[in-house]
Amino acid sequence: MNFQFQYTELLWLFTALGVFIFLFFLLLRWKRKTVKKIGDKNLVKQLIKNFSSRLFTLKFILFLVAFALGVVAVANLRKPGTADNISRKGIDVVIALDVSKSMLATDLPPDRLERAKQMILRLMNQMPDDRIALVLFAGKAYMQMPLTVDHGAAAIFVSSASPDAIPAQGTVFSEALRMSARAFNSREGRFKSVVLISDGEDHDQETIKATDELAQQGVMVCTVGIGSSEGSQIPDSATHDFKRDAMGNIVISKLNEDILKQIAEKTNGVYVHFDSSEQTVSALMAQLSQVERKTFTDVSLLNYKTYYMWFTMAMFLLLIFEFILPERKRRLA
Repeated sequence: MNFQFQYTELLWLFTALGVFIFLFFLLLRWKRKTVKKIGDKNLVKQLIKNFSSRLFTLKFILFLVAFALGVVAVANLRKPGTADNISRKGIDVVIALDVSKSMLATDLPPDRLERAKQMILRLMNQMPDDRIALVLFAGKAYMQMPLTVDHGAAAIFVSSASPDAIPAQGTVFSEALRMSARAFNSREGRFKSVVLISDGEDHDQETIKATDELAQQGVMVCTVGIGSSEGSQIPDSATHDFKRDAMGNIVISKLNEDILKQIAEKTNGVYVHFDSSEQTVSALMAQLSQVERKTFTDVSLLNYKTYYMWFTMAMFLLLIFEFILPERKRRLA
């Protein structure tokens, strides 16, 4: 197999070589102009008689080569090796987790968000062969992690999810649904599913439209309603009190199941009211098992032979040599 770069997006750093060369010629031009301003050629020759323009140029060339080697090192030139059992058969699942402040309500102790994260970790344990992506949303939605079979990394992202991750507060389902859709391969009309977890406090007029868009793309959305219909107060860490509205009244966050049920129904998914992690995961797995599974190559199991260390060593050796190389001519004995 051919050599490849792991981080091809870093190869743009090679353009800096052109900038360095341009600056080098500007420096040479400045030096020539400075020499002319002095006027007396004999005096100038006397002053710079020990300076070697060849050594100066050689030092610059060494720097350019060292920089180029550094770019190759950080882009991680590698050669794919062989691996056993690199084919997996599974589905692509995007987990969209509501991290708005209403998810800090304590009707499900210690709070809704913590119970949701526990459920997600349990769900991932039941999906070892499936690719998982994570979308966090509140007033905006962000792709926290693209589709991957690295469930260890996914667990870290899930565990660290908090309202601090999203500056804009609120609950906007349309943003979450559209961001989830972007995680999938647009050329495939199957194998796609979304698990959306929220307390349902959505005030977005675009939700139904976004839901219809996902349904047309063949994406099944399963929704999980977390919280109680009676509602609960929301702790406010900034004031060490409960969240209050503009009139000073304590805000009560209640579960809104209606919008979550509509999303699931329109996309042939299932709505699950969270009672326990075990019950919720069981219901979700029963629905997700109906999705046709595809075989894909798990590149994370490939054994790559990397060469970044050799390029790094060569870069440092050249930089050391450039540093100790003088610009002055050697004096003959």
